[in-house]
Amino acid sequence: MRRPLVMGNWKMNGSHAANAQWLEGFRIPEAAVVDVAIAAPAPYLAVLSERFQRAGIALAAQDVSDQLANGAFTGQCSGAMLKDVGCEYAIVGHSERREYQAESDALVAAKTKAALAAGVTPVVCVGETLTEREQEQTFAVVARQLAAVIEAVEDVSEIVVAYEPVWAIGTGKTATPEQAQAVHAAIREQLGSAGSRVSVLYGGSVKSANADELFKQPDIDGALVGGAALDSVEFSKICESAISHLA
Repeated sequence: MRRPLVMGNWKMNGSHAANAQWLEGFRIPEAAVVDVAIAAPAPYLAVLSERFQRAGIALAAQDVSDQLANGAFTGQCSGAMLKDVGCEYAIVGHSERREYQAESDALVAAKTKAALAAGVTPVVCVGETLTEREQEQTFAVVARQLAAVIEAVEDVSEIVVAYEPVWAIGTGKTATPEQAQAVHAAIREQLGSAGSRVSVLYGGSVKSANADELFKQPDIDGALVGGAALDSVEFSKICESAISHLA
């Protein structure tokens, strides 16, 4: 049984004061049947761990090292370290890292494997650029990105997949519910027998105004929320929408 998940990605935003203010504004019903998580910047993970636990929020990292053992890897955080400070999830393969840090499909797959080895659930991001969509390459690009992960892990049912069309991230543009559903259905089919157990999230300018229509789609199990997650009131509304449609 797939459990709905709404995850906010704060990206490179936050401060001790801003994080405390965010928590003051966050509200969802108690005993919600939708999992809620926030991927915070690495410097704040340990501090937020206990505070998030009290608020019913799971802690997530925005990245994880592909290295399985400690060593001379300056600037990297291992899956074991993330687990040690309370992270339940780690985002891997976000389009911004694929673009700015030139992360390959193979590296994303290795990071996925490393997260799983540490007991951290990887949220594997896949998605096409605007040029690739215009050239009708969406399904081929997403299938290629996902195939690398499927080949690398023993049990693909242990991952979460997030479909994030690159052209919709931070642009205000959103794939139509029908466009998103079509890709989600293809992802689930590619996952094979595990597809019925893997949560597949949609990301790309998700906000309270469009969340309802997205969450009505049969293969959309939640969202990876970017900019809207910085506003705790707005993020709460998205979580409430998920509770209404995905519970």
